[in-house]
Amino acid sequence: MLVSEHPVAAARRSATGLWSLVLAGVLWGTGGPTGSLLAHETGLSPSAVAAYRLAAGGTLVIASLCLTRQPLPRGRHAWARMVVNGLLAAVFQSCFFAAVSLTDVSLATLLTIGASPALVLSAEWIAGRRRVSASMLATVALAVSGLTLLVGTPAGGITTMDALTGAGLALLSATGFATMTFIGTRPVAGLDDLTGTGVSFAIGAAVLAPAATVTSGMDFAPTPTAVTLLLLLGTAPTAMAYALYFRGLRTTPASTAALIALLEPLVATLLATLFLGDRLGSTGLIGAGLITTAIVLNTRSTHH
Repeated sequence: MLVSEHPVAAARRSATGLWSLVLAGVLWGTGGPTGSLLAHETGLSPSAVAAYRLAAGGTLVIASLCLTRQPLPRGRHAWARMVVNGLLAAVFQSCFFAAVSLTDVSLATLLTIGASPALVLSAEWIAGRRRVSASMLATVALAVSGLTLLVGTPAGGITTMDALTGAGLALLSATGFATMTFIGTRPVAGLDDLTGTGVSFAIGAAVLAPAATVTSGMDFAPTPTAVTLLLLLGTAPTAMAYALYFRGLRTTPASTAALIALLEPLVATLLATLFLGDRLGSTGLIGAGLITTAIVLNTRSTHH
């Protein structure tokens, strides 16, 4: 006979899941500035930085599993999930950076991260997992509006063909992230979040590295600064953040998780303002406020 979970325990797990997602979004926000510093220090292309990011994150997790003598999953379903997540990670990482190279960071960020909550919400509605309410639609619209104000408008000089191609790649990136989020709400028996994250990213790096090697090269001088930045990039915004994200997906609707992911550009913008000399104008401040409001409203409604 199945025993239902105690309401207090269920509420505690739900709150833990939400805070895991919030922390993941904050850690993701450190990825952009760290990756930018790594690219500046080494001269690596964005695609090479993405490949190294997945490789470092995956290697660090797998090394920790070996040191603690934890066996890798053996089930067919567990490996299928890790392969799928690895391929999806390679898709949304590479497509995002390709979109940036054709357009600029603002447009690629707006389309990729802005489209993800809408895509996940649509998938949940089609699959019958969640009824789409007017308040939920309003919250997503509020968040995307805030993101638009935060990242600003695309720079001039972008050709129509580059804009269309870049937009298509950004939406493909959003689809990859949304798909990973949607399937992540269904846990696989015998696959813990940390192990799944490490192996998936090792697979994603194996897919990305050859393409980055051919197109731009992956050689760099391993100075102490470069190695430190690479380890930071592989640890906080990669291994830790995604492990927390997958953990949060166990108790939180996928559309809520995708909306909380908007913390990434918010935190990245604030860090760039504080440490990299970027300036956040009044429009950006309003956008940051709208994103924060949308996330708070959505997490409160989910928790209650």
